[in-house]
Amino acid sequence: MPSTGMAFLSINVQQKVNMLMPKDNSQKFIARNRAPRVQIEYDVEIYGNEKKIELPFVMGVMADLSGKTKEPLPPVAERKFLDIDIDNFDERMQAMQPGVAFAVPDTLTRDGQLMVNMTFECMDDFSPDAIARKVGALSQLLEARTQLANLQTYMDGKAGAESLVMKVLQDKALLNTLAKAPREDSVCTDTATGDE
Repeated sequence: MPSTGMAFLSINVQQKVNMLMPKDNSQKFIARNRAPRVQIEYDVEIYGNEKKIELPFVMGVMADLSGKTKEPLPPVAERKFLDIDIDNFDERMQAMQPGVAFAVPDTLTRDGQLMVNMTFECMDDFSPDAIARKVGALSQLLEARTQLANLQTYMDGKAGAESLVMKVLQDKALLNTLAKAPREDSVCTDTATGDE
């Protein structure tokens, strides 16, 4: 009797799952009801057996993908087709140096516009931190964030360093003096190691 109840329960759960989840998504529907648009096949005989071989689809794109370049582009009639694949994509981007130039509202100072002018040499240049490094004001904020993260890592578990930073943050005069002091390459000193 318990096995019948379990089977009944599993059937009900499966029915509810089927009701909640669509049986076919749109991609499967399209694949089932529409043949591929470009499908090139040819028959070849190999050792007495016929075999269908499908040729890969190769596409040519004619577009101005350079954006705002520093140097003018040659006329379209003088340009050549380039083979671009996964292995040479960054190399082609570096050669083309696509760029953008535009103005955005300056939300940092809330005053006027911020001019953005950058070129891209690889796919990594599209990441948020790489874009921030190319915009002056954002680059300074990113550098400050990186230094704060490094400080947090350095201070982890060091009571002396934590108390020293708290003392600096609470004393406005000392904080202003440190802000105006010339910057040294070595930020870490022996006084902040927590070995007092």
